[in-house]
Amino acid sequence: MNCRIAGALAVSLLLTAMARAEDGGRADVIFRGGEIVTVNDRQPQAEAVAISNGIIQAVGDDATVLKWKGANTKVIDLGGNTLVPGFIDAHGHLFNAGVQALAANLLAAPDGAVQDIGALQATLKAWGEGKTSRKLGWIIGFGYDDAQLTEQRHPTRDELDAVSAEIPVIAIHQSGHLATVNSKVLELAGITASSKDPKGGVIRRRPGSQEPDGVLEETAFFSLLGTLPKLSVSDQEAIAKAGEDLYLSFGFTTAQEGRSTLGINNTWEELAKKDALTIDVVAYPDIVGADRSMASPFVGRTYKQHFRIGGVKLNLDGSPQGKTAWLTKPYFKAPPGQKPDYLGYPTFSDTEAAAYVEKAFANNWQIMAHVNGDAAVDQFIQAVRQAEATHGKTDRRPVAIHAQTARKDQVAAFQELGIIPSFFPMHTYYWGDWHRSSVLGPERGNNISPTGWALEQGMIFTSHHDAPVALPDSMRVLSSTVTRVARGSGEVVGPQHRVPPIVGLKAMTLWAAYQHFEDKTKGSIEPGKVADFVVLSENPIRIDPLRIADIQVLETIKGGRSVYRRNPKTASNTVASNTVGPASSCAASAKCFTMMAPVGASLIGQDLHRH
Repeated sequence: MNCRIAGALAVSLLLTAMARAEDGGRADVIFRGGEIVTVNDRQPQAEAVAISNGIIQAVGDDATVLKWKGANTKVIDLGGNTLVPGFIDAHGHLFNAGVQALAANLLAAPDGAVQDIGALQATLKAWGEGKTSRKLGWIIGFGYDDAQLTEQRHPTRDELDAVSAEIPVIAIHQSGHLATVNSKVLELAGITASSKDPKGGVIRRRPGSQEPDGVLEETAFFSLLGTLPKLSVSDQEAIAKAGEDLYLSFGFTTAQEGRSTLGINNTWEELAKKDALTIDVVAYPDIVGADRSMASPFVGRTYKQHFRIGGVKLNLDGSPQGKTAWLTKPYFKAPPGQKPDYLGYPTFSDTEAAAYVEKAFANNWQIMAHVNGDAAVDQFIQAVRQAEATHGKTDRRPVAIHAQTARKDQVAAFQELGIIPSFFPMHTYYWGDWHRSSVLGPERGNNISPTGWALEQGMIFTSHHDAPVALPDSMRVLSSTVTRVARGSGEVVGPQHRVPPIVGLKAMTLWAAYQHFEDKTKGSIEPGKVADFVVLSENPIRIDPLRIADIQVLETIKGGRSVYRRNPKTASNTVASNTVGPASSCAASAKCFTMMAPVGASLIGQDLHRH
């Protein structure tokens, strides 16, 4: 037996014995009567789980676990449903997910109903008649996607002026990297024909003119956020709690606040001080101006009333579907107003990027870098290599967020430098067709979020939803990681990068815990770990992979306590997600799933710490 495994088993048994001795051998709660997927390679499945004081005490067969039953133990029958570890958000924006939950829903099907600019205008107008709009004095919508609109373009300022010429109107792109605004917002922001493009951003113009057309990219968009109405403390806390409730409904027990601001961190800190948080929230403030946030007493690896600041975030480029990500080869089809050799653009120079990574290493801050384009990935790899040469190699766990267009040589560099790729396979579902037909072309489009290459390297990866870019739909994350089926054509986008369901599940639980330095306490169902669970309507490891997206989150359990239950009236699987695309497409055939990522099956039980 491997020494590491033997040691882990000894520690696990010791923890179990100590906990049982302290608690008189009695559990508060025992879960049984369903399938239990532990995500623990040493004990992949179990019949029952015992919990005391929010900590897992025993995992095993009924006979063993029921020995923990006492007079006051609550035995919960899973009713044939499936228990899995609580989902861990490898990358998202929890507060902004709350904004999404409260703003006008401009998403396309299946998450919304905006299919053209007329529907977008109608949705914004309807929201503008509500109490939230009247209170704010703005009309705010989130989630439109030019790739899904019938017109295949962004709306214009004139089209938003038709919604309202007097009230500020903003429609935020689903990527979160662009927005269209009306003339009133341009006026408030002081953006005119004489305004120059800011560094790292673009003010799109009307054809043959310097007059802004209302579409703002990257820093041009981010800079106008200061014109949005100021929110009261109670408003900010309500938004934060709305985000938390949304995450809970999809089974997330740990959430990430990526690229947080000082104000957002303050909101989470105040909620923590009030003991008002339900799930764990780990924040990664933008390294640009992060000094005050990183001086907070909440910085560290230990949660304080469910909140901590875990490191910093560095943004190095934009969005591939928005065509602002920084590539080494031109876009397949350049966006309007750009030349055929258009590559997107960086946020920082190489020198600036290297200085930020150096600062993180010098302060022993874990760093996550937003890198969608392969040129941005090159920039991050170079900066990590330089910083490591100065500060030496140690367990820092830097993260390449998205790494959508990472090349095979770059994935090998991730392995060499200990960079964890946090991929975004949901893109294969939402924008797989768009990437292949417009953004990257067939070859590069098929290799977005290259999980197969990571497995070939024998390294871990994580999968995320990037909410509010997409809903924090855990089963959609898992389905996309496993199947890579595009919602429009129903075709499989890069079959060589599909992975077995257990690997996809690890990327959302145990490996995501490792990314956050929490794998000793979370991510799997085993003694000594926190009792964070999700109850699912079916077992994602056992069912047809094409049906994974239809699985319902029935209950979310945090620290052994039920914190979310789905209304039984909404829990039936009435909508079949695998109806996308023509019935004759590859996705409709079981043969699609006979060729999973070639080495995936052999790596299901790989050493967690090998990356």
